[in-house]
Amino acid sequence: MDNTARLCSRCHREQRDQLRTPPVQLRDEFFETDQFQAAFQSQDIGKVLKAYRNHPRYLQLFGKPMSQELLGRWLGLNQGQVSKLENAKPRPEDNLGTLRHIAKTLHLPARLLWFSLAEQGNFSPIGATSGPGDGKGQAGDRDDLLIAHTGMDTLELLRRVRASAISSATVDALGITIEQLCCDYSHGDASQLIVTGKQWLGNMTELLGNRLTLSQHREILHNAGMLALLVGCLEYDLGDARSAEATRRMALELGRESGDPGIIGWAHEMLAWFHLTAGNYRAVIPAAESGTLAAPSHSVSVQLFGQQAKAYARLGMREEVHAALERGRELLDRLPYPENPANHFVVDPDKWDFYAMDTYRIVGQDDLAKRNAEEVIRRSRNPDGSLNAPMRNAEAQLTLAVVAARQGETDEASKIGLRALQNERQSRPSLLMVATELSNELETYGARSGTEFREMLRELKRTT
Repeated sequence: MDNTARLCSRCHREQRDQLRTPPVQLRDEFFETDQFQAAFQSQDIGKVLKAYRNHPRYLQLFGKPMSQELLGRWLGLNQGQVSKLENAKPRPEDNLGTLRHIAKTLHLPARLLWFSLAEQGNFSPIGATSGPGDGKGQAGDRDDLLIAHTGMDTLELLRRVRASAISSATVDALGITIEQLCCDYSHGDASQLIVTGKQWLGNMTELLGNRLTLSQHREILHNAGMLALLVGCLEYDLGDARSAEATRRMALELGRESGDPGIIGWAHEMLAWFHLTAGNYRAVIPAAESGTLAAPSHSVSVQLFGQQAKAYARLGMREEVHAALERGRELLDRLPYPENPANHFVVDPDKWDFYAMDTYRIVGQDDLAKRNAEEVIRRSRNPDGSLNAPMRNAEAQLTLAVVAARQGETDEASKIGLRALQNERQSRPSLLMVATELSNELETYGARSGTEFREMLRELKRTT
């Protein structure tokens, strides 16, 4: 019987996968639809977004309009924010930086716009990175985001916090700031980010001593808990395990005080991670189980199953590995796609592929490990080639190096491994764990195999 579908299932998956990021460029003909022409003439960015989602290209691909969720991921917004843009009436005071950001991301033709793209502002979506030499920093990105969504910058927010002017707008601004910090984790300078995180954590704890409504108190407890999780992760990345454990315990207490299962679950996940990278594989299992019991329906449980799978793999328990991976995948499939996958404390399919890659490498399923590693590397780069997830990229490179070493390609393995160790943004414990596995593979070929890589690894261990 003939296949009447527009695309075979494999081609459909491949095309949808290409839409994880916006198209690199679009032909002028793409915008020559009646809906687009009417939208541009109305000078309403919401109508332009609707026209974009309802384009015949996406109707053919999806069988329905592109979702607000997918478009939001491209723009660094959640589904609710896209809906608000589409349904709000255009105002002369609409933030010009936001309009320019949307136009640039979606490649809207300048000739059709009612505003100038010249002297572009510094608005940056959640999770976006600044390119080298562009004069922007993480703090500037966060200011632009705050201004776009609340009308205040960081200095104004701090002024309100210090004056105890806790309005709903102030609480919203605090939430945006904390979420952006959590998004900066994957690519930001750890030393700078930890200082900023601790400063905001101090602000949160001071606020808790003020008179607050019940909802404000709960929201600030949540933000303080998220900051404690972030600071603890950064401390551990930089090799300060003792401080990281103390901060993790603080996050756990904040989670318990606020009754927030997600924060409690992430505090247990951090403990499982600490045990894994320290080589205490059996201790990973109960730590992960405590987390899944505390937050059974949160995305953190997906990552907890991943940590269990990593530990089981290193204990040689293959059946348990596959059982943990299956439970994690089943839960991930039941959960909605996260509003902001750039946030370190959410789990999306990309992160799950990263976790599966590690277990496949350990149990010797090299074909699967290589496939996942190549996919992780592809997704860890922005359309312009810059890294958005350097730590994942480094571990994926090391996975490819391990596979190459097992195939006898020791020179290639050493070269890939050296490149992975030179990434500036590192989680030292995780990187050292995987790099040591590569070193062990190279050593099986003799003392001279991979000498340069092993020397760099020894130096990295010495300075950690």
